[in-house]
Amino acid sequence: MLAGSAAIGAGVLSEGTKAFGEEDRGGFLTRGDIAILRFVAAAELLETDRWIQYAELGGLTPGQAPVELIPNFTPMNSYQAAFMNLDSDGPQYITSNTLDEMSHAVFLNAFLESKGAEPVNLDAFRTLQGSQATGAQNIGRLTNLMHLNVDTSWFIRYRSTTNPDLGATFPQAVTITNRTAIPITDADFEDANHIQVIANTAAFHFGTIEQGGSSLYSSLSRKVTSEEVLEVTIGIGGDEVAHFLEWVDFAGNGVQPPVAPVSDTGFTFPNFFTLGPLFQPNLIFPVPCEFLNPKLPHCAIIRPLTDKFGGARAAAAFLTNMNLFFGQPKEFFAMLEAMADEADAAFREV
Repeated sequence: MLAGSAAIGAGVLSEGTKAFGEEDRGGFLTRGDIAILRFVAAAELLETDRWIQYAELGGLTPGQAPVELIPNFTPMNSYQAAFMNLDSDGPQYITSNTLDEMSHAVFLNAFLESKGAEPVNLDAFRTLQGSQATGAQNIGRLTNLMHLNVDTSWFIRYRSTTNPDLGATFPQAVTITNRTAIPITDADFEDANHIQVIANTAAFHFGTIEQGGSSLYSSLSRKVTSEEVLEVTIGIGGDEVAHFLEWVDFAGNGVQPPVAPVSDTGFTFPNFFTLGPLFQPNLIFPVPCEFLNPKLPHCAIIRPLTDKFGGARAAAAFLTNMNLFFGQPKEFFAMLEAMADEADAAFREV
């Protein structure tokens, strides 16, 4: 990955060159198109790594039964049970989301290779220690889910009539600082409130992940030149939006009765129904907001959409600030920032 990124950054594909000499339905891939594809491929590999960790402990239990034969799934641990307190299909949704993200990562790398471009490989950074609870694989991870600072401002943002692209800012719906979103050891399974708070933390993190992906694909799609690449970014981006909608509802179930309020070690998920309309947990669709110009009628949209808040650099900073890469070396962050710069430097060539 480092070699491929450096090569593109050094201008191997000079401006105006027909990248790799291969034509597709939308013309030739530009240097910018490839940079965008490589960044989202890296993002999907990181996302897959996160979701696999969730699925190992909170998804459908491997070997229990084929997915299609589990209409009445019986949880095998209290983490799965805590997710089922939020939605009886919670483990199924987690497993399905994981499979979707895996398909995105595999497809994007295969598409890059089909165009003669370098696929993204992050295996050198699979060095982080994950959960040691029963069910988790003892393998190196790319991401750390055990020290998360979860940005929950999206919960307020999508219930507001204001727009971050037009200068609006939003408070945290609930302040989640240095919390684990997965059981770390089997001891975490033992206390009902403790494991429910872990599951609720994960539920808000699910929404955080997917709203970020929704904005990322929407903002980068505006820079794409190739019609075929646009088809890729719109197609995968639409799936991220579908994921987000489910996790908005899922997280909301953790902050209303009968689950909330729930507390553990000085931290509480309150009943959001007591906090006002911007916290309304059963309001799952985006509220119409300012769009393009405050003088125009409000419109229900994905937001943010601009580079400043939703582009590749913004996504890299957002993931880093979440403490998701706690333990990664400086080389990892340098690589991620370089790829983000390449993607954000892309522009639509007409």
